[in-house]
Amino acid sequence: MEAKVLDSWVLAEFATPDALVSATQQMREKGFQGMDTYSPYPLHGGSEALGLPPSRMPFIALGGGLTGMVTALTMQTWMNTIDYPLNVGGRPLLSLPAWVPITFELSVLFAAFGIFFGLLGLSKLPQPYHPAFESEEFRSASTHGYWLSIPHPTGTDAADVKNQLTALGATHVTVVSGENE
Repeated sequence: MEAKVLDSWVLAEFATPDALVSATQQMREKGFQGMDTYSPYPLHGGSEALGLPPSRMPFIALGGGLTGMVTALTMQTWMNTIDYPLNVGGRPLLSLPAWVPITFELSVLFAAFGIFFGLLGLSKLPQPYHPAFESEEFRSASTHGYWLSIPHPTGTDAADVKNQLTALGATHVTVVSGENE
């Protein structure tokens, strides 16, 4: 099967967040893939309209937290019972209640690192360039605009996609070009 070469994207601006979510859902039902939405804040129903799978972030956070817990318990067990055993006040060398604060702190620290780096990885960030950034009108996506981008394969007519988006209520539709991927 041949891979489709993308050299342009169709960008459409919508007046309201509800119009953007509705248009995204309808375009996905028509078979368009690889779409993305841009707005100044998260949109209710946007992930469902794009057909995104459930987030993997809770599992990444759990993995980070469990890794931190195991690391803390292993480290304290090694230090206090094997490497440098020190009997203070008659307490046992393997004293789990005394290790709760460090275990908790490392669990939270590793979970936070997991969330931070997991979010960067899953979001494919940093993304220093996207052809949509070349559109002067697209700058409104960070303040008050609601945008939908649809990848446009080479050799097909963008006018059909533009007409469909206009029929769905887009206030501004443009085609931006980029490098072949």
